[in-house]
Amino acid sequence: MTDKRVGMEVSIAAAEAVKLARAEAISAYPITPQTHIVEHLAELVADGELDAEFVPVESEHTALSVCAGTSAVGARTYTSTSSQGLELMHEILFVVAGMRLPIVMSVANRALSAPLSIWNDHSDIMAARDCGWIQIFTENGQEVFDQTICTFKIAEDRRVLIPTIVNLDGFTLSHVVESILEVSQEAVDQFLPPYQPLHRLHPDQPITMGAFGMPEVYSEAKKAQDMALRNSYSVILEVWKQWGKLTGRHYNPIETYRMEGAKVALLTMGSFGEVAMEAVDRMRGKGIPVGLLKLRLWRPFPFEDIRKAMQGLEMLVVMDRAISTGGIGGPVASEMKSALYGQAKRPKIISFIAGLGGRDVPPEVFEEMVDQALKLKGKRKIEEFYTIGIRG
Repeated sequence: MTDKRVGMEVSIAAAEAVKLARAEAISAYPITPQTHIVEHLAELVADGELDAEFVPVESEHTALSVCAGTSAVGARTYTSTSSQGLELMHEILFVVAGMRLPIVMSVANRALSAPLSIWNDHSDIMAARDCGWIQIFTENGQEVFDQTICTFKIAEDRRVLIPTIVNLDGFTLSHVVESILEVSQEAVDQFLPPYQPLHRLHPDQPITMGAFGMPEVYSEAKKAQDMALRNSYSVILEVWKQWGKLTGRHYNPIETYRMEGAKVALLTMGSFGEVAMEAVDRMRGKGIPVGLLKLRLWRPFPFEDIRKAMQGLEMLVVMDRAISTGGIGGPVASEMKSALYGQAKRPKIISFIAGLGGRDVPPEVFEEMVDQALKLKGKRKIEEFYTIGIRG
């Protein structure tokens, strides 16, 4: 296999990955900043470069409803959205997860109103974090391209059959031109065979999907759904390993940077990881024993990977790009505290909220977060000193 390096907008790279995956049905509604993805897919279908049905609709709610239908009849299905569009889909997010329909969706993360903002943060996906989908975060355009292909294989695996979201930061990634290593169609065909549904709606063999569940069965059905999502973890690792063998690009649920000897670590999700790397380099140059953890797999949550990555840490500085309104800190920080609860030796967790509504977070702000966190060192109870900083 020979990769071809091409400079392209990351949204276009996502669409090209969908084409290489040979998606058969696409339904979407335009919303900034994801529109370029589906615009390019519409062009590819219209020009005959992708043999798929493209269904334009009047809303995101209908877009995902159409996807539910095309997936249920056995088509490899894709959609994309952002922000208020994801929230308009909210009802159907739970429907397709409960029906185990392996739809793939790109979410170009964007702040939620009000006030109105078209810029990036993670409030849209955090509002949908418990919808039952596999959720993966990407750091750059290459990861968007790679993960888009991988998620079709993950979602459609008969051991999984769970819809999957690829998160990419709106504008920060979606509208940026990057150098992308493409993969040949032949290589993708080898990696991702045609979709063979386990069950599908067909007039000659009628079945029921998403039927009414009496109280006697509802709890059991939701428990089975939760276990299926948790058990998808091993398949996700398996697919990433296969992709690594194919391309030389390897992925893990949590990525580490300069963690050797670190006593303090930053934790980020999405494109700010690369900015945080620069901040870590600066602080290491000053003799501060700091490292970086970059969370890639959000659902299913990689509890054991988190615990392993944090061994030896004294403090963990979590940067959220969403507020858990009325709670304490951000949703990612809350998950970290939950993951480490009951551990004999665990780092103090300090929560910072930054980058809301596209506010810039340069390297010096990450340095400030670590500086503030170190001032809390030695405090007796971290619960009493759990800090929230609105930064940027």
